Amino acid sequence: MAHDDTNAPRRPAGTAPDMSWFGWGDPALARSLDPGLRDLIAQVLRARPRDMPPVPEEEVRLPAPRLDPRVRARLTEVTGDAHLADDDATRLRHCGGKSTPDLLMRRAGSADPAPDAVLYPADHDQVLRLLEVCSAEGVAVVPFGGGTSVVGGLTPLSGGFGSVVALDLRRLDALVSFDPESMTAVLGAGVRTPRAEALLAEYGCTLGHMPQSYEYATIGGYAATRSSGQASSGYGRFEDMVVSLRAATPRGTLAAGGPPASAAGPDLRHLLLGSEGTLGVITEVGVRVRRRPERVLDEAWSFPDFRTGAAALRAVAQSDARPTMARVLDESETFVGAALGGREATPGCQAVVGFEGTEAEVDARAAAVGAVLAAAGGTRLGPEPVAHWRENRFSAPYLRDTLLSAGILAETLETAASWTDLVPLHAAVSDALTAALDGDEGGAVVMCHVSHTYATGASLYFTVATAAGSAPLERWERAKRAASEAIVAHGGTITHHHAVGTDHRPWMAEEIGALGADVLRAAKGALDPRGILNPGKLIPAPRG
Repeated sequence: MAHDDTNAPRRPAGTAPDMSWFGWGDPALARSLDPGLRDLIAQVLRARPRDMPPVPEEEVRLPAPRLDPRVRARLTEVTGDAHLADDDATRLRHCGGKSTPDLLMRRAGSADPAPDAVLYPADHDQVLRLLEVCSAEGVAVVPFGGGTSVVGGLTPLSGGFGSVVALDLRRLDALVSFDPESMTAVLGAGVRTPRAEALLAEYGCTLGHMPQSYEYATIGGYAATRSSGQASSGYGRFEDMVVSLRAATPRGTLAAGGPPASAAGPDLRHLLLGSEGTLGVITEVGVRVRRRPERVLDEAWSFPDFRTGAAALRAVAQSDARPTMARVLDESETFVGAALGGREATPGCQAVVGFEGTEAEVDARAAAVGAVLAAAGGTRLGPEPVAHWRENRFSAPYLRDTLLSAGILAETLETAASWTDLVPLHAAVSDALTAALDGDEGGAVVMCHVSHTYATGASLYFTVATAAGSAPLERWERAKRAASEAIVAHGGTITHHHAVGTDHRPWMAEEIGALGADVLRAAKGALDPRGILNPGKLIPAPRG
Protein backbone atom coordinates (compact mmCIF):
# COMPACT_ATOMS: atom_id res chain seq x y z
CA MET A 1 0.00 0.00 0.00
CA ALA A 2 1.54 3.29 -1.07
CA HIS A 3 1.89 6.02 1.54
CA ASP A 4 1.31 9.36 -0.14
CA ASP A 5 -0.74 11.91 1.77
CA THR A 6 1.14 15.07 0.85
CA ASN A 7 -2.07 16.85 -0.11
CA ALA A 8 -4.03 15.89 3.01
CA PRO A 9 -4.79 18.92 5.21
CA ARG A 10 -2.93 19.14 8.50
CA ARG A 11 -3.90 20.14 12.01
CA PRO A 12 -3.11 23.71 13.05
CA ALA A 13 0.33 24.32 14.48
CA GLY A 14 0.66 23.53 18.14
CA THR A 15 -1.73 20.59 18.27
CA ALA A 16 -0.89 16.90 18.58
CA PRO A 17 -0.11 14.98 15.38
CA ASP A 18 -2.68 12.71 13.78
CA MET A 19 -3.18 9.39 15.51
CA SER A 20 -1.51 6.17 14.52
CA TRP A 21 -3.34 4.00 11.98
CA PHE A 22 -2.96 0.91 14.21
CA GLY A 23 -3.21 2.36 17.71
CA TRP A 24 -3.86 5.35 19.91
CA GLY A 25 -2.28 8.75 19.69
CA ASP A 26 1.18 9.73 18.60
CA PRO A 27 3.27 6.66 17.60
CA ALA A 28 6.35 8.42 19.00
CA LEU A 29 4.83 8.10 22.49
CA ALA A 30 4.29 4.34 22.32
CA ARG A 31 5.24 2.58 25.54
CA SER A 32 7.40 -0.49 25.98
CA LEU A 33 6.38 -3.38 28.22
CA ASP A 34 8.75 -3.92 31.13
CA PRO A 35 9.90 -7.57 31.29
CA GLY A 36 8.93 -7.76 34.95
CA LEU A 37 5.43 -6.51 34.19
CA ARG A 38 5.19 -8.96 31.31
CA ASP A 39 5.98 -11.85 33.68
CA LEU A 40 3.50 -10.58 36.26
CA ILE A 41 0.78 -10.36 33.62
CA ALA A 42 1.51 -13.90 32.48
CA GLN A 43 1.18 -15.13 36.06
CA VAL A 44 -2.04 -13.26 36.82
CA LEU A 45 -3.75 -14.13 33.53
CA ARG A 46 -2.46 -17.72 33.47
CA ALA A 47 -1.26 -17.24 29.91
CA ARG A 48 2.11 -16.52 28.34
CA PRO A 49 1.97 -13.27 26.32
CA ARG A 50 2.85 -13.71 22.65
CA ASP A 51 4.02 -11.03 20.26
CA MET A 52 1.25 -9.61 18.05
CA PRO A 53 2.87 -6.69 16.19
CA PRO A 54 0.93 -4.84 13.51
CA VAL A 55 1.67 -5.71 9.91
CA PRO A 56 3.70 -3.13 7.95
CA GLU A 57 1.47 -0.37 6.62
CA GLU A 58 2.24 -1.29 3.02
CA GLU A 59 0.68 -4.72 3.63
CA VAL A 60 -2.68 -3.40 4.80
CA ARG A 61 -5.48 -4.39 2.43
CA LEU A 62 -7.96 -1.67 1.46
CA PRO A 63 -10.82 -2.05 -1.00
CA ALA A 64 -10.41 -0.06 -4.21
CA PRO A 65 -12.09 3.38 -4.19
CA ARG A 66 -15.60 3.25 -5.65
CA LEU A 67 -16.41 6.93 -5.92
CA ASP A 68 -17.73 7.74 -9.39
CA PRO A 69 -15.41 10.25 -11.19
CA ARG A 70 -18.36 12.46 -12.00
CA VAL A 71 -19.43 12.57 -8.33
CA ARG A 72 -15.83 13.15 -7.29
CA ALA A 73 -15.69 16.17 -9.58
CA ARG A 74 -18.92 17.55 -8.04
CA LEU A 75 -17.46 17.20 -4.57
CA THR A 76 -14.18 18.91 -5.45
CA GLU A 77 -16.18 21.79 -6.88
CA VAL A 78 -17.18 22.41 -3.26
CA THR A 79 -13.92 21.72 -1.41
CA GLY A 80 -11.26 22.28 -4.06
CA ASP A 81 -8.93 19.54 -5.28
CA ALA A 82 -6.57 19.88 -2.32
CA HIS A 83 -9.31 19.02 0.16
CA LEU A 84 -10.49 15.70 -1.21
CA ALA A 85 -8.10 12.79 -0.63
CA ASP A 86 -8.51 9.21 -1.82
CA ASP A 87 -4.97 7.86 -1.37
CA ASP A 88 -4.60 4.71 0.70
CA ALA A 89 -2.80 6.33 3.63
CA THR A 90 -5.53 8.90 4.21
CA ARG A 91 -8.34 6.39 3.75
CA LEU A 92 -6.67 4.00 6.20
CA ARG A 93 -6.59 6.70 8.87
CA HIS A 94 -10.33 7.24 8.45
CA CYS A 95 -11.53 3.64 8.33
CA GLY A 96 -12.83 3.52 11.90
CA GLY A 97 -12.17 4.40 15.50
CA LYS A 98 -10.01 2.98 18.27
CA SER A 99 -11.96 0.07 19.76
CA THR A 100 -10.22 -3.26 20.28
CA PRO A 101 -12.07 -4.80 17.28
CA ASP A 102 -11.03 -1.79 15.15
CA LEU A 103 -7.39 -2.22 16.09
CA LEU A 104 -7.33 -5.99 15.82
CA MET A 105 -8.60 -5.82 12.24
CA ARG A 106 -6.19 -3.10 11.17
CA ARG A 107 -3.17 -4.60 12.90
CA ALA A 108 -3.90 -7.88 11.11
CA GLY A 109 -3.85 -6.06 7.77
CA SER A 110 -7.54 -5.54 7.00
CA ALA A 111 -9.01 -2.06 6.48
CA ASP A 112 -12.35 -3.07 5.02
CA PRO A 113 -14.66 -1.21 5.08
CA ALA A 114 -12.79 1.97 4.24
CA PRO A 115 -14.10 5.30 2.97
CA ASP A 116 -13.82 5.79 -0.76
CA ALA A 117 -12.62 9.34 -0.19
CA VAL A 118 -12.01 11.82 2.64
CA LEU A 119 -13.43 15.34 2.38
CA TYR A 120 -12.17 18.37 4.33
CA PRO A 121 -14.81 21.12 4.27
CA ALA A 122 -13.78 24.63 5.27
CA ASP A 123 -17.00 25.82 6.93
CA HIS A 124 -20.68 25.22 7.58
CA ASP A 125 -21.73 26.24 4.08
CA GLN A 126 -19.35 23.77 2.47
CA VAL A 127 -20.71 21.00 4.71
CA LEU A 128 -24.23 21.89 3.57
CA ARG A 129 -23.26 21.78 -0.08
CA LEU A 130 -21.41 18.49 0.30
CA LEU A 131 -24.46 16.93 1.95
CA GLU A 132 -26.65 18.19 -0.88
CA VAL A 133 -24.38 16.51 -3.43
CA CYS A 134 -24.10 13.28 -1.47
CA SER A 135 -27.85 13.08 -0.91
CA ALA A 136 -28.57 13.72 -4.58
CA GLU A 137 -25.96 11.19 -5.73
CA GLY A 138 -26.58 8.51 -3.11
CA VAL A 139 -23.23 8.67 -1.27
CA ALA A 140 -23.09 7.74 2.43
CA VAL A 141 -21.37 10.26 4.72
CA VAL A 142 -19.54 9.51 7.99
CA PRO A 143 -18.69 12.67 10.00
CA PHE A 144 -15.16 12.39 11.44
CA GLY A 145 -13.77 14.46 14.32
CA GLY A 146 -10.88 13.21 16.44
CA GLY A 147 -11.25 9.55 15.48
CA THR A 148 -11.50 8.41 19.12
CA SER A 149 -14.72 6.35 18.99
CA VAL A 150 -14.51 3.00 20.78
CA VAL A 151 -17.98 1.74 19.84
CA GLY A 152 -17.84 1.50 16.06
CA GLY A 153 -19.23 5.00 15.59
CA LEU A 154 -16.83 5.80 12.74
CA THR A 155 -16.99 2.56 10.78
CA PRO A 156 -17.56 3.71 7.17
CA LEU A 157 -20.64 1.62 6.40
CA SER A 158 -22.18 2.36 3.01
CA GLY A 159 -25.74 1.56 4.08
CA GLY A 160 -26.57 0.07 0.70
CA PHE A 161 -25.21 3.04 -1.25
CA GLY A 162 -22.53 2.58 -3.88
CA SER A 163 -19.88 4.57 -2.02
CA VAL A 164 -19.11 6.21 1.32
CA VAL A 165 -17.02 9.25 2.21
CA ALA A 166 -15.56 10.45 5.50
CA LEU A 167 -16.24 14.10 6.31
CA ASP A 168 -13.20 15.24 8.30
CA LEU A 169 -14.07 18.46 10.17
CA ARG A 170 -10.54 19.48 11.18
CA ARG A 171 -10.70 22.76 9.24
CA LEU A 172 -13.66 23.93 11.37
CA ASP A 173 -11.08 24.84 13.98
CA ALA A 174 -11.89 28.36 15.13
CA LEU A 175 -13.18 30.20 18.16
CA VAL A 176 -16.15 31.73 16.34
CA SER A 177 -17.14 34.15 19.10
CA PHE A 178 -16.67 34.87 22.79
CA ASP A 179 -19.18 36.67 25.04
CA PRO A 180 -17.49 37.79 28.28
CA GLU A 181 -20.72 39.06 29.84
CA SER A 182 -22.72 35.89 29.26
CA MET A 183 -19.63 33.68 29.75
CA THR A 184 -20.29 31.74 26.58
CA ALA A 185 -18.22 30.87 23.52
CA VAL A 186 -18.98 29.40 20.11
CA LEU A 187 -16.41 26.90 18.85
CA GLY A 188 -16.03 25.15 15.53
CA ALA A 189 -16.86 21.46 15.67
CA GLY A 190 -13.34 20.46 14.62
CA VAL A 191 -11.55 22.15 17.54
CA ARG A 192 -9.59 19.65 19.60
CA THR A 193 -9.80 20.08 23.36
CA PRO A 194 -6.22 21.32 24.00
CA ARG A 195 -6.73 23.98 21.34
CA ALA A 196 -10.11 24.92 22.82
CA GLU A 197 -8.47 25.36 26.22
CA ALA A 198 -5.68 27.45 24.70
CA LEU A 199 -8.18 29.69 22.90
CA LEU A 200 -10.30 30.15 26.02
CA ALA A 201 -7.24 30.72 28.23
CA GLU A 202 -6.63 33.98 26.35
CA TYR A 203 -9.81 35.20 28.07
CA GLY A 204 -8.94 33.66 31.44
CA CYS A 205 -11.51 30.90 30.95
CA THR A 206 -11.79 27.13 30.69
CA LEU A 207 -14.33 24.63 29.48
CA GLY A 208 -13.40 22.14 32.21
CA HIS A 209 -14.08 19.09 30.05
CA MET A 210 -11.38 16.42 30.44
CA PRO A 211 -12.25 12.92 29.26
CA GLN A 212 -9.49 10.39 28.64
CA SER A 213 -9.71 11.27 24.91
CA TYR A 214 -8.89 14.91 25.79
CA GLU A 215 -5.83 15.24 23.56
CA TYR A 216 -7.56 14.16 20.34
CA ALA A 217 -11.35 14.39 20.66
CA THR A 218 -13.18 17.40 19.22
CA ILE A 219 -15.86 19.77 20.41
CA GLY A 220 -18.32 18.51 17.80
CA GLY A 221 -17.59 14.91 18.74
CA TYR A 222 -18.32 15.63 22.40
CA ALA A 223 -21.72 17.03 21.49
CA ALA A 224 -22.53 14.24 19.05
CA THR A 225 -21.79 11.56 21.67
CA ARG A 226 -22.90 13.24 24.93
CA SER A 227 -19.42 12.98 26.36
CA SER A 228 -18.63 13.14 30.06
CA GLY A 229 -15.31 14.37 31.44
CA GLN A 230 -13.34 13.43 34.53
CA ALA A 231 -14.39 16.63 36.33
CA SER A 232 -18.10 16.16 35.64
CA SER A 233 -19.07 16.50 39.31
CA GLY A 234 -18.08 20.16 39.17
CA TYR A 235 -18.35 21.18 35.52
CA GLY A 236 -21.13 18.83 34.42
CA ARG A 237 -21.36 16.53 31.42
CA PHE A 238 -20.62 18.11 28.06
CA GLU A 239 -24.33 18.30 27.25
CA ASP A 240 -24.74 20.47 30.39
CA MET A 241 -22.23 22.95 28.93
CA VAL A 242 -23.93 23.27 25.53
CA VAL A 243 -26.05 26.40 25.09
CA SER A 244 -26.50 26.24 21.30
CA LEU A 245 -25.81 24.02 18.30
CA ARG A 246 -25.64 24.52 14.57
CA ALA A 247 -25.85 21.52 12.27
CA ALA A 248 -25.91 20.93 8.53
CA THR A 249 -28.38 18.36 7.23
CA PRO A 250 -29.37 17.21 3.74
CA ARG A 251 -32.52 19.33 4.23
CA GLY A 252 -30.68 22.50 5.31
CA THR A 253 -29.44 24.12 8.52
CA LEU A 254 -30.82 23.18 11.93
CA ALA A 255 -29.98 25.69 14.68
CA ALA A 256 -31.03 25.06 18.27
CA GLY A 257 -30.66 26.86 21.59
CA GLY A 258 -29.22 30.26 22.43
CA PRO A 259 -31.19 31.88 25.26
CA PRO A 260 -30.48 30.56 28.75
CA ALA A 261 -33.91 28.92 28.98
CA SER A 262 -37.02 28.58 26.84
CA ALA A 263 -40.48 27.02 26.96
CA ALA A 264 -40.89 27.13 23.18
CA GLY A 265 -41.59 23.44 22.78
CA PRO A 266 -39.12 20.53 23.10
CA ASP A 267 -35.47 21.57 23.25
CA LEU A 268 -34.03 20.66 19.84
CA ARG A 269 -30.52 20.78 21.23
CA HIS A 270 -31.28 17.38 22.70
CA LEU A 271 -32.21 16.03 19.31
CA LEU A 272 -28.67 16.77 18.12
CA LEU A 273 -26.85 15.97 21.36
CA GLY A 274 -26.01 12.28 21.16
CA SER A 275 -27.16 11.98 17.54
CA GLU A 276 -23.76 10.55 16.49
CA GLY A 277 -23.82 12.08 13.01
CA THR A 278 -27.01 10.27 12.01
CA LEU A 279 -29.31 13.32 11.94
CA GLY A 280 -26.93 16.07 10.88
CA VAL A 281 -23.33 17.22 10.94
CA ILE A 282 -22.70 19.50 13.92
CA THR A 283 -20.54 22.39 12.72
CA GLU A 284 -20.64 24.89 15.63
CA VAL A 285 -21.18 24.45 19.36
CA GLY A 286 -22.02 27.24 21.79
CA VAL A 287 -20.75 26.43 25.28
CA ARG A 288 -20.85 27.84 28.77
CA VAL A 289 -17.34 28.61 30.05
CA ARG A 290 -15.91 29.14 33.54
CA ARG A 291 -13.11 31.21 35.00
CA ARG A 292 -9.83 29.32 35.20
CA PRO A 293 -9.39 28.08 38.77
CA GLU A 294 -6.93 29.72 41.14
CA ARG A 295 -6.27 26.47 42.93
CA VAL A 296 -6.59 22.71 42.34
CA LEU A 297 -6.62 20.33 45.32
CA ASP A 298 -6.73 16.52 45.15
CA GLU A 299 -7.31 14.14 48.03
CA ALA A 300 -7.33 10.35 48.24
CA TRP A 301 -9.44 8.43 50.73
CA SER A 302 -9.60 4.75 51.62
CA PHE A 303 -12.68 2.66 52.40
CA PRO A 304 -12.92 -0.92 53.63
CA ASP A 305 -14.68 -2.13 50.48
CA PHE A 306 -16.35 -0.98 47.26
CA ARG A 307 -19.85 -0.99 48.72
CA THR A 308 -18.80 1.39 51.49
CA GLY A 309 -16.91 3.62 49.05
CA ALA A 310 -19.87 3.82 46.68
CA ALA A 311 -22.17 4.67 49.59
CA ALA A 312 -19.78 7.46 50.58
CA LEU A 313 -19.93 8.98 47.09
CA ARG A 314 -23.71 8.69 47.19
CA ALA A 315 -23.74 10.64 50.46
CA VAL A 316 -21.64 13.35 48.81
CA ALA A 317 -23.78 13.46 45.64
CA GLN A 318 -26.97 13.80 47.68
CA SER A 319 -25.55 16.53 49.92
CA ASP A 320 -24.77 20.19 49.32
CA ALA A 321 -21.04 19.35 49.34
CA ARG A 322 -19.78 19.44 45.76
CA PRO A 323 -16.32 18.30 44.65
CA THR A 324 -15.16 19.03 41.11
CA MET A 325 -14.15 15.38 40.67
CA ALA A 326 -15.24 12.28 42.56
CA ARG A 327 -14.13 8.69 41.88
CA VAL A 328 -14.07 5.44 43.79
CA LEU A 329 -12.05 2.44 42.63
CA ASP A 330 -13.02 -1.12 43.45
CA GLU A 331 -10.58 -3.42 45.19
CA SER A 332 -9.04 -4.76 41.96
CA GLU A 333 -8.47 -1.35 40.41
CA THR A 334 -7.09 0.00 43.69
CA PHE A 335 -4.51 -2.81 43.78
CA VAL A 336 -3.51 -2.50 40.10
CA GLY A 337 -3.31 1.28 40.29
CA ALA A 338 -0.98 1.11 43.26
CA ALA A 339 1.20 -1.48 41.52
CA LEU A 340 1.52 0.61 38.36
CA GLY A 341 2.30 3.67 40.45
CA GLY A 342 4.99 1.88 42.45
CA ARG A 343 3.07 2.24 45.73
CA GLU A 344 1.98 -0.22 48.37
CA ALA A 345 -1.68 -1.05 47.82
CA THR A 346 -4.18 0.37 50.29
CA PRO A 347 -6.39 -2.33 51.85
CA GLY A 348 -9.95 -2.15 50.56
CA CYS A 349 -10.66 0.45 47.93
CA GLN A 350 -9.54 3.99 47.22
CA ALA A 351 -11.54 7.10 46.41
CA VAL A 352 -10.29 10.30 44.84
CA VAL A 353 -11.89 13.72 45.15
CA GLY A 354 -10.72 16.94 43.52
CA PHE A 355 -11.58 20.59 44.03
CA GLU A 356 -11.09 23.61 41.76
CA GLY A 357 -11.88 27.28 42.30
CA THR A 358 -10.71 30.17 44.41
CA GLU A 359 -8.69 29.53 47.54
CA ALA A 360 -11.76 30.12 49.71
CA GLU A 361 -14.03 27.93 47.57
CA VAL A 362 -11.58 25.03 47.58
CA ASP A 363 -11.06 25.21 51.34
CA ALA A 364 -14.79 25.34 52.05
CA ARG A 365 -15.77 22.54 49.69
CA ALA A 366 -12.89 20.28 50.71
CA ALA A 367 -13.90 20.65 54.35
CA ALA A 368 -17.57 19.93 53.61
CA VAL A 369 -16.83 16.89 51.43
CA GLY A 370 -14.23 15.61 53.89
CA ALA A 371 -16.77 15.67 56.69
CA VAL A 372 -19.23 13.61 54.63
CA LEU A 373 -16.59 11.07 53.60
CA ALA A 374 -15.28 10.67 57.15
CA ALA A 375 -18.80 10.15 58.47
CA ALA A 376 -19.30 7.47 55.79
CA GLY A 377 -16.30 5.46 57.03
CA GLY A 378 -13.48 6.96 54.98
CA THR A 379 -9.86 7.51 55.98
CA ARG A 380 -8.03 10.49 54.49
CA LEU A 381 -4.80 9.56 52.65
CA GLY A 382 -3.79 13.00 51.40
CA PRO A 383 -2.88 14.13 47.87
CA GLU A 384 0.13 11.87 47.16
CA PRO A 385 -1.74 8.79 45.83
CA VAL A 386 -3.48 10.97 43.25
CA ALA A 387 -0.28 12.28 41.67
CA HIS A 388 0.41 9.17 39.55
CA TRP A 389 -3.13 9.19 38.19
CA ARG A 390 -2.92 12.90 37.34
CA GLU A 391 0.36 12.36 35.51
CA ASN A 392 -0.84 9.33 33.55
CA ARG A 393 -4.58 9.81 33.08
CA PHE A 394 -4.31 10.34 29.31
CA SER A 395 -1.75 7.58 28.72
CA ALA A 396 -3.81 4.46 29.45
CA PRO A 397 -4.70 3.93 25.77
CA TYR A 398 -0.97 3.80 24.96
CA LEU A 399 -0.56 1.01 27.50
CA ARG A 400 -3.49 -0.80 25.88
CA ASP A 401 -1.63 -0.73 22.55
CA THR A 402 1.54 -2.00 24.21
CA LEU A 403 -0.36 -4.88 25.78
CA LEU A 404 -2.06 -5.69 22.49
CA SER A 405 1.32 -6.00 20.81
CA ALA A 406 2.20 -8.50 23.55
CA GLY A 407 -0.93 -10.58 22.98
CA ILE A 408 -2.99 -9.10 25.83
CA LEU A 409 -6.43 -7.60 25.27
CA ALA A 410 -7.13 -4.60 27.52
CA GLU A 411 -10.40 -2.81 26.89
CA THR A 412 -13.00 -0.72 28.67
CA LEU A 413 -16.78 -0.57 28.82
CA GLU A 414 -19.12 1.59 30.84
CA THR A 415 -22.68 1.97 32.08
CA ALA A 416 -24.68 3.85 34.69
CA ALA A 417 -27.46 2.90 37.09
CA SER A 418 -29.41 4.09 40.10
CA TRP A 419 -27.72 3.91 43.48
CA THR A 420 -30.05 1.01 44.34
CA ASP A 421 -28.85 -1.02 41.35
CA LEU A 422 -25.22 0.09 41.30
CA VAL A 423 -23.46 -2.46 43.52
CA PRO A 424 -25.48 -5.47 42.22
CA LEU A 425 -24.76 -4.29 38.65
CA HIS A 426 -21.04 -4.05 39.43
CA ALA A 427 -21.04 -7.65 40.63
CA ALA A 428 -23.15 -8.93 37.72
CA VAL A 429 -20.98 -7.37 35.00
CA SER A 430 -17.75 -8.43 36.71
CA ASP A 431 -19.04 -12.00 36.95
CA ALA A 432 -20.23 -12.00 33.33
CA LEU A 433 -16.86 -10.84 32.04
CA THR A 434 -14.94 -13.31 34.17
CA ALA A 435 -17.15 -16.23 33.10
CA ALA A 436 -16.92 -15.29 29.40
CA LEU A 437 -13.12 -15.09 29.44
CA ASP A 438 -12.04 -17.76 31.91
CA GLY A 439 -10.99 -21.02 30.24
CA ASP A 440 -8.20 -23.02 28.68
CA GLU A 441 -6.62 -19.89 27.11
CA GLY A 442 -6.29 -18.09 30.44
CA GLY A 443 -8.25 -15.94 32.80
CA ALA A 444 -9.11 -12.27 33.14
CA VAL A 445 -8.60 -9.33 35.45
CA VAL A 446 -11.71 -7.16 35.77
CA MET A 447 -11.42 -3.72 37.38
CA CYS A 448 -13.99 -0.98 37.85
CA HIS A 449 -14.43 2.52 39.17
CA VAL A 450 -17.21 5.04 39.65
CA SER A 451 -16.21 8.28 37.96
CA HIS A 452 -19.45 10.25 37.45
CA THR A 453 -21.98 10.73 40.23
CA TYR A 454 -25.49 12.13 40.35
CA ALA A 455 -28.08 12.53 43.09
CA THR A 456 -29.93 9.44 41.85
CA GLY A 457 -27.09 7.18 40.68
CA ALA A 458 -23.63 6.88 39.16
CA SER A 459 -21.54 5.44 36.36
CA LEU A 460 -19.50 2.25 36.36
CA TYR A 461 -16.36 2.13 34.20
CA PHE A 462 -14.87 -1.34 33.72
CA THR A 463 -11.38 -2.22 32.50
CA VAL A 464 -10.73 -5.81 31.41
CA ALA A 465 -7.41 -7.53 30.70
CA THR A 466 -7.14 -11.03 29.27
CA ALA A 467 -4.93 -13.09 26.99
CA ALA A 468 -5.72 -12.57 23.32
CA GLY A 469 -5.89 -16.30 22.73
CA SER A 470 -6.11 -17.98 19.34
CA ALA A 471 -9.10 -15.91 18.15
CA PRO A 472 -8.83 -12.50 19.87
CA LEU A 473 -11.65 -10.77 18.00
CA GLU A 474 -14.15 -13.51 18.77
CA ARG A 475 -12.88 -13.67 22.35
CA TRP A 476 -13.48 -9.98 23.00
CA GLU A 477 -16.84 -9.92 21.20
CA ARG A 478 -18.04 -12.80 23.39
CA ALA A 479 -17.01 -10.91 26.53
CA LYS A 480 -18.57 -7.62 25.39
CA ARG A 481 -21.83 -9.37 24.53
CA ALA A 482 -21.94 -11.06 27.95
CA ALA A 483 -21.28 -7.76 29.71
CA SER A 484 -23.93 -5.94 27.66
CA GLU A 485 -26.54 -8.58 28.44
CA ALA A 486 -25.71 -8.33 32.15
CA ILE A 487 -26.00 -4.53 32.00
CA VAL A 488 -29.45 -4.64 30.43
CA ALA A 489 -30.65 -7.38 32.78
CA HIS A 490 -29.59 -5.50 35.91
CA GLY A 491 -30.94 -2.01 35.31
CA GLY A 492 -28.00 -0.28 33.62
CA THR A 493 -27.90 1.87 30.52
CA ILE A 494 -26.12 0.33 27.57
CA THR A 495 -23.78 3.34 27.52
CA HIS A 496 -23.13 6.25 29.87
CA HIS A 497 -20.73 8.27 27.70
CA HIS A 498 -19.02 6.11 25.06
CA ALA A 499 -22.12 6.40 22.82
CA VAL A 500 -23.97 3.76 20.80
CA GLY A 501 -22.28 3.42 17.40
CA THR A 502 -22.59 -0.08 15.98
CA ASP A 503 -21.49 -1.93 19.11
CA HIS A 504 -24.43 -0.96 21.34
CA ARG A 505 -27.08 -0.62 18.63
CA PRO A 506 -28.49 -4.16 19.20
CA TRP A 507 -29.62 -3.08 22.69
CA MET A 508 -31.02 0.35 21.77
CA ALA A 509 -34.58 -0.79 21.03
CA GLU A 510 -34.81 -2.39 24.46
CA GLU A 511 -33.47 0.73 26.16
CA ILE A 512 -35.70 3.31 24.46
CA GLY A 513 -38.67 1.11 23.55
CA ALA A 514 -40.31 0.42 20.21
CA LEU A 515 -42.10 3.78 20.11
CA GLY A 516 -38.90 5.62 21.01
CA ALA A 517 -37.15 3.89 18.13
CA ASP A 518 -39.95 4.98 15.80
CA VAL A 519 -39.49 8.58 16.97
CA LEU A 520 -35.76 8.46 16.16
CA ARG A 521 -36.46 6.99 12.74
CA ALA A 522 -39.06 9.70 12.09
CA ALA A 523 -36.55 12.42 12.98
CA LYS A 524 -34.01 10.86 10.63
CA GLY A 525 -36.60 10.71 7.87
CA ALA A 526 -37.32 14.42 8.30
CA LEU A 527 -33.67 15.55 8.34
CA ASP A 528 -32.01 12.90 6.17
CA PRO A 529 -34.67 11.48 3.80
CA ARG A 530 -32.29 9.27 1.81
CA GLY A 531 -30.50 7.98 4.92
CA ILE A 532 -26.96 8.96 3.86
CA LEU A 533 -25.76 10.15 7.29
CA ASN A 534 -23.67 7.59 9.19
CA PRO A 535 -25.81 4.57 8.27
CA GLY A 536 -25.92 1.57 10.58
CA LYS A 537 -25.27 3.56 13.76
CA LEU A 538 -27.35 4.49 16.81
CA ILE A 539 -30.87 4.15 15.37
CA PRO A 540 -32.41 0.67 15.80
CA ALA A 541 -33.23 -1.20 12.62
CA PRO A 542 -36.95 -1.16 11.68
CA ARG A 543 -39.06 -3.92 13.19
CA GLY A 544 -39.90 -6.95 11.08
